[in-house]
Amino acid sequence: MGMTDSDSETTQYIRFQSPHRNTRGHFTGVFGLINTLAREGRLTDEQESFRRVNNSWYDAAYTDPSTVDPTVYDHEINPGAAAWFKPSAAHLIARVPGYLEVLAAHGVDCRMMRSVDPGRVIYEDDVQVVAVPYA
Repeated sequence: MGMTDSDSETTQYIRFQSPHRNTRGHFTGVFGLINTLAREGRLTDEQESFRRVNNSWYDAAYTDPSTVDPTVYDHEINPGAAAWFKPSAAHLIARVPGYLEVLAAHGVDCRMMRSVDPGRVIYEDDVQVVAVPYA
């Protein structure tokens, strides 16, 4: 029995999301929250610059699951699908506090969630899983 067998049982996935359900009944993640503020024109120049630079960094640093599987976030096929960081994604998680500061400045709640079983995994790579929550 290798270590990986017992490790997989206790892997804690991490997600940053709104504590409030959106209009679809799901919890918007940290990137969706800041992108919404940007779309609504609510970010200061400095905040928008931070968002662009860091979103670009994230785009380069890891795979957008929807580029691998276009249906991954399809609301009909995978309702409520959400991405969770693996513990191996510490370098990705390290940049999240800057996003949380921008959200806090606008009174937008965002919480860190931990789960050993975030749902039915429909996508996985070295730093993340996308899971559909159990009904």
